Amino acid sequence: MSLVIGHRGSPGYLPEHSRSSYLLAISAGVDAVEPDVVPSRDGVLVVRHENEIGATTDISVRPEFADRRTTKVVDGERMTGWFIEDLTWDELRTLRCRERIPALRPDSAAHDDTEPLLRLRDVLDIARAGGVGVVLEIKHAASFARLGFDMAALVEAELREAGWMDAVDALVIESFEPLVLARLRERGIRVPLIQLVDRDGAPWDLRARDGAEAVTYASMLTARGLDALAAEVDGLSVDKGLLWDIPELAREAKARGLTVFAYTCRPENAFLLPTYRLPGGDAAFGDYRREWAVLREAELDGVFVDHPDLGVEFFRP
Repeated sequence: MSLVIGHRGSPGYLPEHSRSSYLLAISAGVDAVEPDVVPSRDGVLVVRHENEIGATTDISVRPEFADRRTTKVVDGERMTGWFIEDLTWDELRTLRCRERIPALRPDSAAHDDTEPLLRLRDVLDIARAGGVGVVLEIKHAASFARLGFDMAALVEAELREAGWMDAVDALVIESFEPLVLARLRERGIRVPLIQLVDRDGAPWDLRARDGAEAVTYASMLTARGLDALAAEVDGLSVDKGLLWDIPELAREAKARGLTVFAYTCRPENAFLLPTYRLPGGDAAFGDYRREWAVLREAELDGVFVDHPDLGVEFFRP
């Protein structure tokens, strides 16, 4: 049976990473929830998918923060907006969550500006109280390192203080960047570590270190690459489309003792592979059950879902 993981809570219904979004996921029966973490200016780990927060908070309409708008390059992408590392936690806690994609999810957007941002500690407490696990994603570690933030050290300190340091049966840590995972292991983190794998490109920390010689995501999925991953991490989490591109991937990874997760199960046409889209536009639900059936048949160890009730219903036997 695949673990059903509430991806950022229940963002199909409520703004991502809000308290109500996590509570809804837990009430739907998920096995774990997935917070992404980025650091505030004073080193507090805040739960946001990206460090640019113009679209997912109300900061753009807060005149007291107008002068914080700036342009930066994050993982090679030039972005203009408001960045979490430029604000203290005391400032960030005054902001309110907003739906990331209101055109696709207007019902969620109806809850905009009603809930404050959360820290990692808040989500750990919510998960513990709800009796579910946590799949923690570390974001942009190399970019933050250039700004003076050691994400491995910040995560370790928070887990120690929160009593999650050795929660091997309740916590998984993942990242697209392998070097931060290696530093976590060096710092004594014993919980399972998962390498996130995208469909294209290479990890940004390896690009920064190795340039054009950086190991690519595609090479991680070859026989030699899977052997290397098995020596370094406990599993991999792949873009779901890779399971169509490489039908034997899950089997080959599991044969090497690797846990295999897939992201992200979403029922809207906009997120389904073209074969499974139905009439009605991007926001309409497509033939998601037929797409998800391929993932279920792959006997994955876990799937990330935006609509936890649908995920629990479909992936639980």
